[in-house]
Amino acid sequence: MIFVGLAVLLAWGLTRNASDIPSVLIGKPVPQFSLPPVQGRTFGLSSGDLRGDVSLVNVFASWCLACREEHPVFIQLAASKTVPLHGLNYKDRPDDAAQWLDTMGDPYTRTGADLNGRVSIDWGVYGIPETFVVSADGRIVYKHIGAVTEEALEKTIMPLVERLRAEAKERQP
Repeated sequence: MIFVGLAVLLAWGLTRNASDIPSVLIGKPVPQFSLPPVQGRTFGLSSGDLRGDVSLVNVFASWCLACREEHPVFIQLAASKTVPLHGLNYKDRPDDAAQWLDTMGDPYTRTGADLNGRVSIDWGVYGIPETFVVSADGRIVYKHIGAVTEEALEKTIMPLVERLRAEAKERQP
């Protein structure tokens, strides 16, 4: 019986999409934080920076292979200037993070250095890359786990951004 129970549990787990794991922070305000900029950058990142416009927050690191995979998508997104993209640099050595952004390109409007990983933990990050959609009123609306692809951006993230912008516009007096 125990073996059958474990086999059923394992089979169920294998059929689930890992990127569909819900976040307990969905619908809640972003955690309060203030991070210094990544070395060589001018602007750090704080919770106050995530109010006023719908934005994306991407948790990344120079040592993350999947982050390299999604980076060209973010370079294109930044070039289009359709939505502010902020970076949360997770447990990276300052020189490595700076060199990575200098070499690969820096798509981020603001980039905070989370050297000890505390802020990322507060965001509920358990593996990177992770990307969050934040509403204009500073609430976490969506969490994408894994590398953001062009397809995920076009079919899920950008339609959500547009919907949130329309909702925010309707609420304005």
